[in-house]
Amino acid sequence: MQRYLAVRPGPATDGVRLFCFHHAGGGAMTFAGWQRRIGPDVSVLPVRLPGRETRRREERITDGARLLDELQDDLGPLLDEPHAFYGHSLGALVAYRFAEHRTRAGLRPPELLSVGACSAPQLPAPVLETLLSPELPDEELIRALGDKESIPAPLRNRIGWLAGTLATLRTDLLLAQDLRSTPVTALPCPLDAYAGEVDPLVSAAEVRAWQECTTTRFRLRTVRGTHFFVRGRDVPRAMGEALRAPATGPGAARPGTAPRQAG
Repeated sequence: MQRYLAVRPGPATDGVRLFCFHHAGGGAMTFAGWQRRIGPDVSVLPVRLPGRETRRREERITDGARLLDELQDDLGPLLDEPHAFYGHSLGALVAYRFAEHRTRAGLRPPELLSVGACSAPQLPAPVLETLLSPELPDEELIRALGDKESIPAPLRNRIGWLAGTLATLRTDLLLAQDLRSTPVTALPCPLDAYAGEVDPLVSAAEVRAWQECTTTRFRLRTVRGTHFFVRGRDVPRAMGEALRAPATGPGAARPGTAPRQAG
């Protein structure tokens, strides 16, 4: 089994494989319930970065190039068949850069790239700079996230758990900074971008700027919730519908083989 996957992948005949990349400080459990919500003909494969959950003893990665190489080595054999990416916050940057990495190597792009709760990678990221301040105390870091869903109050009282989670969060933010440090390339695949209605960290305008990251169709969707709307029902249901649609479903033409109208 691939070490970056939280579940064992089924046969390609199970439908489009959807690789899901979690937010900073999070893990594969972010996508618990997605398989049930997303519906048939889509196989949900949560990706787990090192340094958390069952990989908590492994070194956390802050070097984007190293991460992309490891993802390709580990997941590459699964990506010759129809697949899609969804990334949330940090995960959006990982998903985009991984698709870009593969495209530059002449490899198959995803049928659909979807991102959520993340400003486009070509934009300045002042919130990230604030969160990365070495002088920022843990409590200020939690408050700066601006969202009670980021770390629920009962968990904040578990000192050992909280310290480990915040350490992972700070390391993941360094990874996000690195993934933003290089110019963007427009990808030859459709791109859906999701913005939370009341996200205190990322505006809809910042999410809309992802339209510069595709040469084909772009679609902005606003969903209910704050920065962590990934835990709700709207996005997995929308993803299921999108991946079963003729333009991106199992019977669709391979991305990059024919031009598609932007919209």
